[in-house]
Amino acid sequence: MDRSKAIIRTSIAGILANVLLSAFKLIVGTAANSVSITMDAVNNISDAMSSVITIIGTRLAIKKPDKKHPFGYGRLEAMSALLIGILILYAGITAIRESVMRIIHPEVTDYSTAAFIVMAAAIIGKIVIGMYTKHRGHQLESEALIASGKDALNDSILTGSTLAAALIYILSGLNIEAYVGAVIAVLIVKTGIETLKVTISELLGERISPELAHAVKQSILSFPEVDGVYDLVVHNYGKEMMVGSAHVEISDAYKAAWIDNLQRSIAARVRQDAGVEMTGITIYAINHRNAKAMEMRSEIKAITEKHEHVLQMHGFYVDEVDRTIRFDVVVSFDAPDENALAENIRKETMERYPGYDVSIIIDHDIA
Repeated sequence: MDRSKAIIRTSIAGILANVLLSAFKLIVGTAANSVSITMDAVNNISDAMSSVITIIGTRLAIKKPDKKHPFGYGRLEAMSALLIGILILYAGITAIRESVMRIIHPEVTDYSTAAFIVMAAAIIGKIVIGMYTKHRGHQLESEALIASGKDALNDSILTGSTLAAALIYILSGLNIEAYVGAVIAVLIVKTGIETLKVTISELLGERISPELAHAVKQSILSFPEVDGVYDLVVHNYGKEMMVGSAHVEISDAYKAAWIDNLQRSIAARVRQDAGVEMTGITIYAINHRNAKAMEMRSEIKAITEKHEHVLQMHGFYVDEVDRTIRFDVVVSFDAPDENALAENIRKETMERYPGYDVSIIIDHDIA
């Protein structure tokens, strides 16, 4: 809730600043008959609309989970960033069309002292807005705020280009103002595309950050009975709702009631330390009391990890009653044929230990 309030406060500050800048630019741009200043004003309006969308998305994202959406509405925050990207893209395409029309049908631009003052003030204002918004976006882990901050910093460069075009016109009589407007429009389109790429990637489901993965694993490994943590998966339903699962290795000496208590304790500690709800904690048993099995583990680990594209072996267990060996192999995403790789490892293991049935599960490097 505190994070959401901070995002909303930052967005409101952005709205007020952009509306003020847009009003000044629109007045001066119309009076000077300047398409670049006018397009800059339109871009400020789109920035204000971006902040409005951020506020709406943030407010909706903090709605409590319900029966239809048991994991809450946190992803609406990312969807608001998607809308901002679309809005920026539309503004850029519109600006390109207007600039091209002014290139085909040029008009005389009448710059005044007021125009220069407004543009200079806009550059300073946009730098301040951009740095503040981007900084708060990183602090609050808000893609929408980060996108707005980057857009504002781009605007300061673009307004500087408009100012340079005005000076060139006054000093040389060369009117490149419409061309500068076109460049501004192209850069706006570029910002819109970049925003869409980042947001779509997040909505598709990205790899969790190394910092979060480390925090979760260290929290689980803080229990002395846990020998290893593997196959960590964290689903991001928004910054306030992350759901995870993991496999943990423990000795095969423990009974079900003790394991149940361990799983509950792990879930509580991870929630406290990393803010992740562990809905699934699967147990890998280890043959700690079987010296032969531990020796087999070391040998089969060497057989497995000599193969290209194999990153790790874990979850190893030998069942002498059923004469089975089972383990998981973590394979990189660039492996050409993971099933063939697993079959080769299985055959080599059975050749080394005849009489055993070997079961291999392929895992991927997801955390």
